[in-house]
Amino acid sequence: MTSFPPSRIRNVALVGHNGSGKTTLAEALLFATGAIPRAGRVDDGTTVSDFEPEEIKRHMSISLALAPIVVGDTKINIIDTPGYADFFGEVRAACSVADLVVVVVSAVDGVQAQTEAAWELAGELGLPRLVFINKLDRERASFDRTLADLQDRFGAGIAPLELPVGEESDFHGIADLLTDSALLYDDGPPRPAPIPDDLADLEHQVREHLVEGIVVGDDTLMERYLEGDIPSTDELEATLASGMAEGVVFPVVCGSAATGVGIDRLASLLAEIAPAPDARPPVMVSAGDTEQGVACDPTAPPLARVFKTISDPYVGKISLLRVLSGTIRPDTVLMNPRSHTEAKLHVLELLRGKEAEPVSEAQAGDLIAVPKLSDTATGDTLAPKGTPVTVPGPAPEPVALSVAIRPKSKGDEDKLMTALHRLQDEDPALIVERVDETHQTILRGTGETHLAVAAERLHRKFGVD
Repeated sequence: MTSFPPSRIRNVALVGHNGSGKTTLAEALLFATGAIPRAGRVDDGTTVSDFEPEEIKRHMSISLALAPIVVGDTKINIIDTPGYADFFGEVRAACSVADLVVVVVSAVDGVQAQTEAAWELAGELGLPRLVFINKLDRERASFDRTLADLQDRFGAGIAPLELPVGEESDFHGIADLLTDSALLYDDGPPRPAPIPDDLADLEHQVREHLVEGIVVGDDTLMERYLEGDIPSTDELEATLASGMAEGVVFPVVCGSAATGVGIDRLASLLAEIAPAPDARPPVMVSAGDTEQGVACDPTAPPLARVFKTISDPYVGKISLLRVLSGTIRPDTVLMNPRSHTEAKLHVLELLRGKEAEPVSEAQAGDLIAVPKLSDTATGDTLAPKGTPVTVPGPAPEPVALSVAIRPKSKGDEDKLMTALHRLQDEDPALIVERVDETHQTILRGTGETHLAVAAERLHRKFGVD
């Protein structure tokens, strides 16, 4: 894959409650944009982003996963995240490198606990938000009920950009309020069509309300609108993108990840209105007692932050980085201010699920994978020599449950501790402590499922029971 400048990159985290369809949506976006030849299924364990055996066994995401796609000349780094509360640390990690959060909500279940938790996190981080109402093809699905739920929980900024055509099993298209036209998915590829007659009055009413809501953010457009001049689709999109970036407008789109209805339009919309990394505020870095902003500039000195570590049984450690400034190429040498060691980035890779392909460079704003950075951990900053700056990472997850653990085989104590520390590299939400008074090793985590997954990974990855 070729290198993309910051203006042609979008970093998008898919967040929401467990079961809302985030992984299926990531799969649908990969398929709709030609990144994969066919879409896998969560129930079959064949999706790109749920590839760990623990995820396949449980039919749910446990770790964040990258699923980059290309729309036109724009690269969109999709980050699929878990929806289960025990793994909220992965959501924090994803949001720490995202420039837009897509909140996925089931049209059957509406706004749930982790929907609200992810929404609040995005607000704390100042991240723009877009809502995707999913599963409109399901029995008991209701767009109107879900939209009312969203407006009730999250306020007046919730702005529908699309309406569904058909309900439940008859859901077969979307009415696009920005273009004032419909996309129908009957047989074969989607086809543009006029707004269906039975939807025309409602669409006209909602569109008028949407246009009024958008032009309020631009004095010139507002003046023209009051004089009877309706802004063009491009003008509406640009003003909408500005309002979304400022966190005052939260667009709502709809579809079905399972059937593919509305997915190609979502991909296009992300390329059109999601903020580019160089349009976001500078990243604050610490240098001693001082703080300064670093702009997303590909010509500046290289600076990167590790937001995730993967322990691969065959490759070893793989570090996922966001390039904050500069351009990184193979064999770039940076310093790690925490460990005071050099980090030589021999190979740069584009990671899509578990599949990796080498890349020749990564510019500011992009996400890349680098294998075998031995003295580098999640949260570390990699900076130019002589510039010992650090970038603050997300706050640690609160501990909810602690267990005493010991190896089944006597004499495996050292092997267990080594494996635990490698597991901590991958999952900073795990805390390992040795209590001298009781001669116990304590493993602390965010819940029963979190600790059960940790035990399974100890066995599978490191051969420790």
